Amino acid sequence: MKENKSIREIDEQHATSIFFDLKELLKGIVLIANVLPVFTGFWLALYFTDSSFNEYWDVFLLTIVGSTFVMAGALILNNWYEVDLDTVMLRTKKRPTVTGNFSLNVILFMGIVSTLLGFILLLFTTVEASLYALVGWFTYVVLYTFWSKRRYTLNTIIGSVSGAVTPLIGWAAIDSAFHVVPIMLFIILFIWQIPHTFSIAMKRYDEYKAAGVPMLPVVHGFELTKRQTVVYIACLLPLPFYLTSLGTTFVVIATILNVIWIVVGLSGFIMKNDVKWARINFVFSLNYLAILFLTMIIVTLPVFN
Repeated sequence: MKENKSIREIDEQHATSIFFDLKELLKGIVLIANVLPVFTGFWLALYFTDSSFNEYWDVFLLTIVGSTFVMAGALILNNWYEVDLDTVMLRTKKRPTVTGNFSLNVILFMGIVSTLLGFILLLFTTVEASLYALVGWFTYVVLYTFWSKRRYTLNTIIGSVSGAVTPLIGWAAIDSAFHVVPIMLFIILFIWQIPHTFSIAMKRYDEYKAAGVPMLPVVHGFELTKRQTVVYIACLLPLPFYLTSLGTTFVVIATILNVIWIVVGLSGFIMKNDVKWARINFVFSLNYLAILFLTMIIVTLPVFN
């Protein structure tokens, strides 16, 4: 009995270890954060085309699963390529690429297979949705990971394109994304990622510096980074007014969120502890995005119309 129990415990520990390694490899929170805008884009496309979810449940599954596999493939390839950086940075030292729990060849294979499987599934939706996914994948893997991250402070802006296309994927699975709503969602996400990433770079300043990654605060300091942060947050202020088709409630909530974020950004010039401010800004940016996109879904639920 004791021997059987011991074997069970070993199996459970092994399963837990594999789950943890996969979560680290796929950057779990990042992956989930990118799936929400895909869903929002899909949902809003149904709303604005007066379509029923029941008509498109199969397209929905293909869109969500396909885009998730594409994004997972991009994240895995990012881990595969950046193993040398991850060994230096404290927050990434538990990734299976660093610990050696997965071989680099296996990880490369996983990244390629996940990417291809995702695109195959998306091609069963629309070509346009697949093209947006390709733009996101190529930007993140080639233009960001392989090219700009180790060379330029503009890596943040380049990388922001990949996350910004996610609502376009969801919308284009239903209808053409040449529509003001998905275009504005793209712009919101593109701008949002920049101050969000600046906060991460400030929080992890020492790690990025040790790894030789030219993030803005590493190259130009905290003061310039804080000024740039406020500038990009301010760029979000007029955007809700291009989304009046979502209703007054959404515009009011989005505007309040923008004003609060401006206040948070400006507080960085008063607070003496820059890293503490960066943490506050980071947490607010996450809540900002979640509230904003969930509000878009809620205000377009049938019960509110």
